[in-house]
Amino acid sequence: MNIQTKYFGDVTIDQKQTIQFPQGIPGFQDETAFVLMDLPENPTFQVLQSTTRTNVAFIVTNPYAFHPDYELELDEATLELLQIEAEEQVSVFVILTLKDPFETSTVNLQAPIIVNHEKKYAKQFITNNSSYSTRAPLLPVKDQEG
Repeated sequence: MNIQTKYFGDVTIDQKQTIQFPQGIPGFQDETAFVLMDLPENPTFQVLQSTTRTNVAFIVTNPYAFHPDYELELDEATLELLQIEAEEQVSVFVILTLKDPFETSTVNLQAPIIVNHEKKYAKQFITNNSSYSTRAPLLPVKDQEG
C-alpha cells in the first residue's frame, strides 16, 4: 500500500508492517495505524509514521541506547491490550523532541511507546515513575560534559 510520509514523501509499505494502536496516541486518538520506518544511514533512530495522516510522524529511538538504566513495569491492562505474553515480544521506543544543536534534543521517558512486535499492537504507556521526565536529555548529562 502507498502512504504519504512527512519525511520520505510517497512510500510503498507492506500492510503487514502496520502497527495498530487500539487507543491511538494521546493527542492523536483517531490515529490508530502507524509504521516504523528506518532513517537512512542512521539505525539509532526511526520514524513512527501514521499511515493515514502525512504530518503525524514522530522520531523515536530505543531508550536503552542512551539511558541503559531505564526501567519500566507494564501494568496488566497494557499486557492484555497488547497481547504480551513474553518479554521477548516487547520493543520499547521513546519520542524525541528535536532541537538545534541536535545534542540538546530531549526524549520522553515518562511515556514510552510499547510495541508487541510479534502481534503488531502498540500503546503509548504513561509511567508512574516520577523520576522520569517528558523532556529528559537525549544524552545523559555526564556524556555531554565529556
